[in-house]
Amino acid sequence: MPDEPNLEEPNPEAPKLRTLDARSLRGLAHPLRIRLLATLRHEGPATASRLGERLGESSGSTSYHLRQLAAHGFVEDAPEQGKGRERWWRAAHDGTRFDEQLAYDEDPATRGAADLFLHEIATIHTQEMSTWLGTAHDWSPEWRRGADISDFTLRLSAAQSHELIHKIHELINSYRDLPASEDTQTVRFHTHALPRAGE
Repeated sequence: MPDEPNLEEPNPEAPKLRTLDARSLRGLAHPLRIRLLATLRHEGPATASRLGERLGESSGSTSYHLRQLAAHGFVEDAPEQGKGRERWWRAAHDGTRFDEQLAYDEDPATRGAADLFLHEIATIHTQEMSTWLGTAHDWSPEWRRGADISDFTLRLSAAQSHELIHKIHELINSYRDLPASEDTQTVRFHTHALPRAGE
């Protein structure tokens, strides 16, 4: 996710992405499944019980939805993590690419799944923003300066907007494989490009 809609074209620096089709979208489009996948991508391999504790769900529920994610190729076993009978799971890809044509699919179930998926991603973004605002005082001044909440208004064609999105994604991905050090932290970047009517 990134575990959210991604419009970039493949390039050598890009993460390994799973492009959604109608079937895989319907398999993913459940709020808990989206959150399970995001947690595995952000925090690494885990068991159903650990994920249940993290997300406030029963291990039975997380186990069922992990199996559904596995059936659609989003998660896989992580046997090197397991001890005894514990079953560990990991994300099979770094992120998800959403095909906008799914929102116009002739099947109402696919269109509904597309709406649910996008709304859940927007909810996750909002929650991450709220978490930052509620905990920002716990971070150093350096990290406060290293965070950003900005918006911009531009006059663009659809093609120009797509080009700019692509360039932004390329720039972000160019920082993906920088060496870690003791002062690095996981940083989440959100990008939203939203046309507005009547202006």
